[in-house]
Amino acid sequence: MMDFAQRTAIENRRKFVQNSSGGLGIVALWRLLSGHALDAETTNPVQAKKPHFGPKAKNVIFIFVEGGPSQLDLFDPKPDMRKWEGQPLPESMTRGLKLAFIKSTATIWASARVFKQHGQCGMPFSEWLPNLAGCADDICMVHSLVTDQFNHSTGQLMLNCGTAMVGRPSMGAWTVYGLGSECHDLPAYVVLGKSTAAGSGVWASGFLPSSYAGVPFRDEGDPILYLSNPPGVSRRAQQARLDAIRDLNQIEHQLTANSEILSRMESYELAFRMQAAAPDLRDLSKESAKTSEMYGLNKSESRSFGAKCLLARRLVERGVRFVQLISSEWDHHTDLNSRLKKNCERDDQPTAALLMDLKQRGMLESTLVIWGGEFGRTPMVEAHNVMPGSEGRDHHPLGFTMWMAGGGVKGGQVVGKTDDIGLNVVEDKIDIHDLHATILHCLGLNHEQLTYVHQGRPFRLTDVSGKVVSKLLV
Repeated sequence: MMDFAQRTAIENRRKFVQNSSGGLGIVALWRLLSGHALDAETTNPVQAKKPHFGPKAKNVIFIFVEGGPSQLDLFDPKPDMRKWEGQPLPESMTRGLKLAFIKSTATIWASARVFKQHGQCGMPFSEWLPNLAGCADDICMVHSLVTDQFNHSTGQLMLNCGTAMVGRPSMGAWTVYGLGSECHDLPAYVVLGKSTAAGSGVWASGFLPSSYAGVPFRDEGDPILYLSNPPGVSRRAQQARLDAIRDLNQIEHQLTANSEILSRMESYELAFRMQAAAPDLRDLSKESAKTSEMYGLNKSESRSFGAKCLLARRLVERGVRFVQLISSEWDHHTDLNSRLKKNCERDDQPTAALLMDLKQRGMLESTLVIWGGEFGRTPMVEAHNVMPGSEGRDHHPLGFTMWMAGGGVKGGQVVGKTDDIGLNVVEDKIDIHDLHATILHCLGLNHEQLTYVHQGRPFRLTDVSGKVVSKLLV
């Protein structure tokens, strides 16, 4: 007679054979089949997909101007503000106005910037943007953006994710979910630059599988920590280890159907491929001296941002679907004139170079370039002391500027208008959901059809609103 322990051991062995025979057989079949076709179909969540209709843009470069740039000092001249200089606005204009730090009774502060018209279209630019001004005929300038968020973290989430709530997918994640990637050796969604007030939420995948999240690249060394093998680990040994891990993950996926296992498998394989692709990507010495000079790599003030802009071009050139380039430190509550000037000295030349470089390579038509922050700045002054020159501007969500170029957008035009002091939109109001719907349209995606079911209901980037702004399009 067998005792209880022996019977239990036999029963457990029987269950193991019964439960694992199917999974082990699948793995054996998978290894015997000629290879990579099945691999791509079953384990690559970001394989290229067909859009809903013929797109104008195939890639996106989103220059996220973190902090909120002053549209009144860069793009949107308001000469009539000088009539109101030093005066508070009437209560009829400020009733119900919500501001982050100043009161609605703060006085008007006219911009000291000199604006001139540029290009055949006659688009106005501040004297602090001489290089970008040279691209006027390729730029669609939008002066009528509005958002319902006036603080940084929620405003950044709104601009990037279509909601102020944490945990929702970013615009880049939605784009990769809808279109996948044509790049085999690099992430589909790459982030260049420092973190933001909203942290990694601005490039997160939210409730989408993690394969769709942005992958931050570092400025120095390996683009991603621990990408290089440690001493003593050969590429052959690493491949053998990955094969074994892949087999185990494939068994687990057969048992659980958990999509995160596919994401994990692809991330291991992608990291392996990136070990060969990333060094070549980061080697800017292969660019001509003329290109390096064009991006400002020979100047201390523009070298860092110029390298990021050049890297963004090299990424989309290799098929990366979505590149988010973060330009930091545009939150000018004080010392706006001196700090904004430094920002422009850092960013103006590289940003213009990116547009010109894409255009001369025939890539601008298929690359949508977006520039903008979570909101703009107020026409009223924010002064924390009486020192002349220390003035700044508060957050302003009720009428701010963004611009786009390439990828199906009609350049050489200004869309939207704010009132004579830049307080409220008076023509062509465009909210964040409208902006997102239009961006997705350029990529061949219908924003109402691009949905993902989570917790029993379909979600989309534009929530339950949003319309394509046809005036912006070719």
